[in-house]
Amino acid sequence: MNTKKMILAVVFFTMVSSNLLFSQRQTWSETKEQKAQRMEWWTNDRFGMFIHWGIYALPARHEWVKQRERIPDEAYQKYFDHFNPDLYNPREWAAKAKKAGMKYVVLTSKHHDGFCLWDTKYTDFKVTNTPYGKDLIKPFVDAFRAEGIKIGFYYSLIDWHHPHFTYDRIHPNGPTDAEERKKANENRNMDIYRQYMKDQLTELLTQFGRIDELFLDFSYPGENGKGHEDWKSEELLALVRKLQPNILVNNRMDLDHTDWGWDFITPEQFMPQEWPTVRGERVPWETCQTFSGSWGYHRDEYTWKSTHQLVVMLIETVSKGGNLLLNVGPTARGVFDERANERLDGIGEWMRFHDRSIYGCTQAPDEYKAPQNCLMTYNPETHRLYIHVLEWPFKSLHLPGFKDKIEYAQLLHDASEIKFHSRTQSGSHTVETSKENDIILTLPVERPSTDVPVIELILK
Repeated sequence: MNTKKMILAVVFFTMVSSNLLFSQRQTWSETKEQKAQRMEWWTNDRFGMFIHWGIYALPARHEWVKQRERIPDEAYQKYFDHFNPDLYNPREWAAKAKKAGMKYVVLTSKHHDGFCLWDTKYTDFKVTNTPYGKDLIKPFVDAFRAEGIKIGFYYSLIDWHHPHFTYDRIHPNGPTDAEERKKANENRNMDIYRQYMKDQLTELLTQFGRIDELFLDFSYPGENGKGHEDWKSEELLALVRKLQPNILVNNRMDLDHTDWGWDFITPEQFMPQEWPTVRGERVPWETCQTFSGSWGYHRDEYTWKSTHQLVVMLIETVSKGGNLLLNVGPTARGVFDERANERLDGIGEWMRFHDRSIYGCTQAPDEYKAPQNCLMTYNPETHRLYIHVLEWPFKSLHLPGFKDKIEYAQLLHDASEIKFHSRTQSGSHTVETSKENDIILTLPVERPSTDVPVIELILK
């Protein structure tokens, strides 16, 4: 090809690429109202189940065991060779999630070790080649949908098994020296791996019906890391949007600098002090949390949160306008750990009587201030305020600035009336006084026998 033709070809390619990128950005364009409508089910449901499951359940030492212990592929292969979850029954999982009050689920279709839970065409490192020999995702999707639970997939951008995923600072099998790593990467081609991701996401987003949430994990830009340029995140997201236009996508593709590259942010393993903001605006958010300190099944991990801690975590998340995605790590035989079952049962018992203080709720308007030792949620549709009492007081609960705002008050778990008053007179040792615009709720002396009692205020 002569020089002139080469220049024309480059110009043509650049124009096509620019038009494609413009087209992609146009497909992401929507008003705030349109985005809110697309996310309406998610901001209503508030509570989901995360499931981290793969061959790392056999070593039972955390889902990052390959990286933490720098296990080479040959040694890690034994977990693949012995993976046989013979007790797997996704209907049981779905029933437990529903009983706990969870409205959507996110399953790890592929984690960082590259092992795939479905019969993908693009690798042999998949469940159908293990002793189990069957696809795990199709029966999973069917079981959860049958319970009315929305479906989400986690898909790792990282893949320590793929031969063309380049070595970087967190790869378990790559050289630690930067120069040696660079030399080792000469035989690896990220273009091939990027196409692999597109092919697999196409399978996941076309073979299992409507997918409601996609959790892509994760970026680590900087020296010897990977960010949006490495993933070609814009192209990847354009494909996702094309295949599933209504899907909700998290913010771990290193596109935080845009307002179209994500739908919600994902603080992990900590509780934000207040409703998170991006560039000064409150944004949708979902905190992913574990029962213990591990996502995958960890037999000897003992920092398990109590049911009470988990219930309070759910309440606090909603009180700040967020969603809670609470993780379970099934065993290698395909069942939930008994410790997880105990906590799911406990959360479900609380949710049975108090779920309307969670579903459809959000942070209370600024005019309402939570009393001491309490968290508040608010349902803007029903105009009801929920006071979650973390430490039960003696007889009285003072509500600052609530005078003339309450029509009726009751305990939520049994719908028993709570009387209230605003007394300002003094002179009697049995008359409790309040500030001018405050309300006093008259509570039973005995604390209700529920994990976190809730008072429902029907506002005027």
